[in-house]
Amino acid sequence: MGTMGAIHSIETFGSVDGPGIRFVIFLKGCRMRCLFCHNADTWDPKSDIMMTADELLDQAERYRPYWGRKGGITVSGGEPLLQIEFLLELFTKAKARGIHTCLDTCGEPFTREEPFSSQFEALMQVTDLVMLDIKHIDPAMHLKLTSRPNENILDCFRYLSAIGQPIWIRQVLIPGYTDDVAALRRTRAFIETLTGVEKIEVLPYHNLGAYKWEELGMRYPLEGVEAPSADHVAWAERILRGEAPN
Repeated sequence: MGTMGAIHSIETFGSVDGPGIRFVIFLKGCRMRCLFCHNADTWDPKSDIMMTADELLDQAERYRPYWGRKGGITVSGGEPLLQIEFLLELFTKAKARGIHTCLDTCGEPFTREEPFSSQFEALMQVTDLVMLDIKHIDPAMHLKLTSRPNENILDCFRYLSAIGQPIWIRQVLIPGYTDDVAALRRTRAFIETLTGVEKIEVLPYHNLGAYKWEELGMRYPLEGVEAPSADHVAWAERILRGEAPN
């Protein structure tokens, strides 16, 4: 039957999770505890929905006529790299069917140690695009925001750059947390050391997932934080894209 994946949910017509129209698979499990997480219900690795790669791909292909030239499947989470064996099987079978594959990850499980290192190397051979988050460039602020360090995440960027993997970089703009101009400029300096970066996106913070925290019996930690304005997002994008004066 093959490896079973712990599934949280599926979006059949995703338009913001990679190029074109995407069949988006959200996997369960995440070790980060981001203060701004809008999918806290994905943290628990246990799921009532277990599916094989073939079951998912058979379902995805029903929507293939809508994908156009650029569409395909995106696997998100949670953190999909926590199910790397399943992800490798899924993407290998997807490529055999001629399907474009996109991995949406925070990079937190990345390590150059075995067995993960060999599995990740094999995964990248069947991954067309990686969408990778920069939560915060500063180690202390990253730890405060996510409860996890960022050294291995930045190393993941370096690894992807070294192998020439196409990357889309995303950062959530949270007023008072990730909009420090000095930190944004440090992030831009880091991006300039990378190759393969095809796109840089600044995502505005929102609290639409706050109710999920409440349903899980947890207090939402960023209560009262307002969403950034469109101008504020555009300002941050100009810095990260190297379009703003120093």
